[in-house]
Amino acid sequence: MPIFALIRRGLLSLVLVVSLLVVPTTPPAVALPADNPRYAAIVVDAETGEVLFARHADSRRYPASITKVMTLYLSFEALAEGKVKLDDVITVSPRAASQPPSKLGLAAGQTITLDDAMKATAVRSANDMAMAIAEHVGGSQDRFAAQMTLKARELGMTQTRYVNPNGLPDARQITSARDLAILARAVMRDYPQYYRYFGLHDWTYQGRLYRNTNGLLAQGGGYDGMKTGYIRASGFNLMASAVRDGRRLITIVLGGQKVASRNAHVAELMDTGFEVERLRRSGQPIQVAQTFFEQRGFGIGSDNSGPVEYASAADDSDEEGGTAVSYASLPAPPPQPSRVTPAPSEGRTVASLMRAEGPSDVTASLNGAPTARTAPSRPPARETAREAAGRWAVQVGAFRDETVARNWLTEVNRRFRSQFSSAERTVQNAEGWYRSRFTGMSEQAAQAACAALAERRVTCMVVRPQ
Repeated sequence: MPIFALIRRGLLSLVLVVSLLVVPTTPPAVALPADNPRYAAIVVDAETGEVLFARHADSRRYPASITKVMTLYLSFEALAEGKVKLDDVITVSPRAASQPPSKLGLAAGQTITLDDAMKATAVRSANDMAMAIAEHVGGSQDRFAAQMTLKARELGMTQTRYVNPNGLPDARQITSARDLAILARAVMRDYPQYYRYFGLHDWTYQGRLYRNTNGLLAQGGGYDGMKTGYIRASGFNLMASAVRDGRRLITIVLGGQKVASRNAHVAELMDTGFEVERLRRSGQPIQVAQTFFEQRGFGIGSDNSGPVEYASAADDSDEEGGTAVSYASLPAPPPQPSRVTPAPSEGRTVASLMRAEGPSDVTASLNGAPTARTAPSRPPARETAREAAGRWAVQVGAFRDETVARNWLTEVNRRFRSQFSSAERTVQNAEGWYRSRFTGMSEQAAQAACAALAERRVTCMVVRPQ
C-alpha cells in the first residue's frame, strides 16, 4: 500500500476518534420539530416591550381560545366606562347555550352574573359564556366581533381578525404571536384591576369546582396568567406571563403538539428570558437576546413555508372545545420591528365607526363586502325579474390570499354539497379581498343555504343581485 494511503487512513481514523470524544457542553434546550408548520413563539419584556426571542412571530396563525382574552378585554373596557356592571344578570340565549364544549352548560333562559360569566370564560374557557358576554356587551355576536377586530387594529395588532368571541374554528379568524403579545401588554397596561381574572387557579360555581386550563399556574415560578387555546387547526396554544425579581415576561407559544410539551417549551423559553434579564443586571452586555436564545438551541430546525393542509373536517373534541375544519395555512407577512409597543389608533375608533356606519355595515366591511355607503350599481332597466332572481349569491369568506379563498370555497362545497348543487363557485377580487362565493342562486335557495351553514356554525351572508 502506498505511503500516502496509509497516512490518509490514519488521519481519517484520528478525525473519527476526536469527533466521538467531543460532546457539546450546552446541548440545545429544546428540539423544535421541523415538520410543524403551526409553531410560532415570542418572548417579550412586559414593561419595555423588547422582544427577547421570536420565531415565526409574524406568521398568521389560528388563535383558538386565546381569542377570549380580547373578549374579556372589551368586557373590562365596558366595565371601566360604566356601560356594564359586574353584578349584571345575563340571560343565556339559545345561541350561547348551543355552543359546543368546553362550556359551563347553562340552558337557554337561565341566568348568570357578568362576573361569573367572565370567571367561567377565563378559568373554564367556556365557549357558551364567551358568547353570552359578547351578546351582553356588544348586543350581538356580529357586532361584538366587529368591535374586537377594530380594537385589535387600534392596539396595533396588524395580523389579527375576529369573527367570533370564543375561538371556535373559522378560517377567517387569524392572529400572530406578536399580535397576542401586544394584546397581553394592553390588558396589563389598560386594566390592571381586572388582570386577576386570568390568574384564577380555580373557581367554584353552584357547588362545582373548576380548575384553570393553564397548568403552569399551579407550578410556581411566578406564573400568574393568562390563557390557553386549542383547536385542531391551531395546535395547543398558550399565552403566559410570569414575574421574577421584579421583572415581568410574556411568552406566547402557538402550535404545540401536546399540552405537556407545550407547557415545557413555554417554561424553557420563560426561564431563558429571565436568565437574560439576570445576566444583564449583573453587568453582562447582552445586546441581542435572540442570539442568546439561539445559542441555547431555541429556533433551530423549525423553518417552514408554503401552504399546508391541516386536519380533516371530521368532528373532533379537544381540551377546550370546537369542531375541526380543513383549510390552508396563511402566508407569512414581512418581518416586523423587534419591539412590541401598542400603536395608536389607526383612524376612527370603534364608537365613531358604529355611529357613522352602523354595526351591520362595520361587520360587512370586515367581511370584505361593500358597506351601505357603497352604492351598488343599478341593474339594467331591461333586466327582467326572472333574470335577477337567479343572481343571488352566498359569501362564505373573504381573504387576503386567493389560494386560501379557493381552498375554503372547496371545503364548504364538500361539506354542504346538497345546498350548492346548482350554484357556481367563484372567487372575486375586490380591492385586495378575495371573496369566496356561491353564485347563480335564487333568493330562496341562497337564504336556505346560508341558514344551513349557520346551523353548523359556518359564517356566511346572502348577497343581493347588483
